[in-house]
Amino acid sequence: MSEKSYRVAVLGGGSFGTAIANIVADNGHAVQLWLRSEERALEINQHQVNETYLPGVALNPSLRATTDLAKAVQAADVVFMAVPSKSCREVSRTLAGLLSDDCILISTTKGIEADGDDFKLMSQVIHEELPNARLGVMSGPNLAKELAERQITATVVASRDSEVTDTIQRLLQCSYFRVYAGEDTFGLELCGALKNVYAICSGIAAAMGVGSNTQSVLITRSLAEMCRFAVKKGADPMTFMGLGGVGDLFVTCTSPLSRNYRVGYALGQGKDLDAVVAELGQVAEGVNTLKLLYAQAEELEVHMPLARGLYAIIYNGQSLDEVVATMMSADQTRDVDFSLR
Repeated sequence: MSEKSYRVAVLGGGSFGTAIANIVADNGHAVQLWLRSEERALEINQHQVNETYLPGVALNPSLRATTDLAKAVQAADVVFMAVPSKSCREVSRTLAGLLSDDCILISTTKGIEADGDDFKLMSQVIHEELPNARLGVMSGPNLAKELAERQITATVVASRDSEVTDTIQRLLQCSYFRVYAGEDTFGLELCGALKNVYAICSGIAAAMGVGSNTQSVLITRSLAEMCRFAVKKGADPMTFMGLGGVGDLFVTCTSPLSRNYRVGYALGQGKDLDAVVAELGQVAEGVNTLKLLYAQAEELEVHMPLARGLYAIIYNGQSLDEVVATMMSADQTRDVDFSLR
């Protein structure tokens, strides 16, 4: 636990935001969790639970929830952004004028902005609205339920400002949560966004009853596609070899706790996408990311057969059998076909 006491705000009362706020509280720091629901804020403050997103998990009594954004970030040393990607710009714009000059802002949202023609990750959206913020990105194999249950895991915090990564390491590191530092913010954030697409693919495959060999092929080819796209966008593919890349990809593609995996599994059972998303009751970022990734891959001429096949299933109405047959009959290519820059 850090020797210095920090004032922290976590914006977003979903499963991950609540889990991060709970770690901060466990480590002895003052933390305000901002969310929109008065009912849920009252539940957290009075009963120390967030039954909607983390059922059965007891929260630290010192964790305080509020629906007042200005109150949440008042005098905060560190702000974690854990809102859905569709809300990121709105919340960032509202924060203008509310943050202190030296406040550190960490993006944890794994997605791409849906509006507009540009391919923008969350830190880029935040920077446009808060150009003076000291930005960092956090990503890794961090399923919220396991994190809230204090099961051992690790994450990566990337920033070009070493003081940002040092601060977050001191703030979050504890007996069950190890925090590694990095500098490739774009690559780390790209990892977190793209892996959600392949978790849907993996969920479909699991529902179809494929074997371990097939799942292994699927995950490693997913990684290859992610790396090819990363190189084309100017990211360092070596970032994809770490916790934020292959680590997060593996857990998201194999765990029923992953929302995107569950979406894929339900699709593999023949269920309708809209019904699946409504039943889930939480944001599955991979559905939106797929549409944006497909458009970018077509524009940049990146070979991404898995993403293209999933797009054909979800948006073009092709059957699973049609897509699988097409993919398996495609011309063979090299195993590892991206080059380091």
